[in-house]
Amino acid sequence: MQAHIPRLLVAAPGSGSGKTSVVCGMLRALAARGLCLRAAKCGPDYLDPLFTERVLNTPSCNLDPFLAGPELVRELAATQGQGADLLLIEGVMGYYDGIAHTHESSSYDVARITNTPVVLVVDARGKALSVAAEVRGFLEFRAPSQIAGVILNHVSEGYYPRLRSLVESEAGVPVLGYLPHLEEAALPSRHLGLVRPAEVEDLERRLDALERVVRKTVDLDALLDVARQAPALAYEPQSLPPAVANSPVIAVARDEAFCFYYHSTLRLLEQLGARLAFFSPLRDACLPAGTCGLYLGGGYPELHARKLSGNESMREGIRASIAAGMPTIAECGGFLYLHGTLEDKDRHPWPMVSALEGSAFATSRLGTFGYATLTAKHDSLLCDAGATLAAHEFHYWGNTNAGDSFCAQKPYAAKTWDCVIATPTLHAGFPHLYLRSAPQAALRFVHACAAFGKARKENAL
Repeated sequence: MQAHIPRLLVAAPGSGSGKTSVVCGMLRALAARGLCLRAAKCGPDYLDPLFTERVLNTPSCNLDPFLAGPELVRELAATQGQGADLLLIEGVMGYYDGIAHTHESSSYDVARITNTPVVLVVDARGKALSVAAEVRGFLEFRAPSQIAGVILNHVSEGYYPRLRSLVESEAGVPVLGYLPHLEEAALPSRHLGLVRPAEVEDLERRLDALERVVRKTVDLDALLDVARQAPALAYEPQSLPPAVANSPVIAVARDEAFCFYYHSTLRLLEQLGARLAFFSPLRDACLPAGTCGLYLGGGYPELHARKLSGNESMREGIRASIAAGMPTIAECGGFLYLHGTLEDKDRHPWPMVSALEGSAFATSRLGTFGYATLTAKHDSLLCDAGATLAAHEFHYWGNTNAGDSFCAQKPYAAKTWDCVIATPTLHAGFPHLYLRSAPQAALRFVHACAAFGKARKENAL
């Protein structure tokens, strides 16, 4: 199939160049024109998409070649951009930075796979002619580079015309605008990345400031022209396994403590027949009525440990449900929540669900980090022995019982480690899963939830 989707990928030479700010400002400015806009994010990041979702009030999606594979990346891009005037894709890290010092699963890889033109955001602070050298290097490093334009960040209005002329004459690529230094529009960060939009003080004022500046300093018409020149996106829709008929209710934890989910995974569970019921382990007294399965995603339970601990009825309800065999997926933060205790950022331990043995504690460094392929050592909730799942890890908290049901292997590296506590009804561990690329695993979970719900009803008769 082919989809004609105007699209752009906003990339940068490195992290911290201002990609998210530029993307949010562009989306706000273009939305004010009444355009239908959609957004996507390269890589596995959960946080950056929350900002574009806040701007557009519509879900973003992740385009990750390692987690999804090239064919699914193309399908996801086509589906996300269907009917839109523009699909704006935010890059990750440096443009060519991928797995194990290659360009695999980099922003460039996504641009290449989806044949998307790229706008490179270059931080020009403390530079002059070197900006042109930097841009030219990126243009020539791979052929084709996909780079169709440049936006200069942290440039004054007075200096911009001269710097623009230098870049265009020396590098031979159009400069489509600039952003001055905007302290009032800065987006704050913490240990796992950007702070969630809901926690950013006066976020609307910051976004308003970005929009005002982008309208003045970026050639939005030129950007749209570049996007409209993107060739048709060729893709093959992937077939999904048959859905269950009795619509089991899967309770999904979603609040300030648990907020890391892929929309494509949640959508897949619905496509397979599940009904999702969102709840808050921070505030709700019990699981939603009729719950047959439980999904505890990642997030920041360590920042809310005291409040999570204080909600004893929820902790006891989840513990009893897991003990009764309710099918459960718990990833990273959700995994920490199931331990006996969890330390907060001040290293104070708080009682948690106690569905798992062991304690979770703060560490002084980033734990196992990056992509991994998980191979099942035995049959369990999501897959049989020998099956594999694509995953990634990113956490600063550790624990005394990481599990040994799967063996994790880093790509292009000899490093392996055991992880995940898995039983016929439980999958709990630090790795974040991308179930859209493993629909059979998602179907096993939905089937298990349906069977649990059916058995509970029969026992109640």
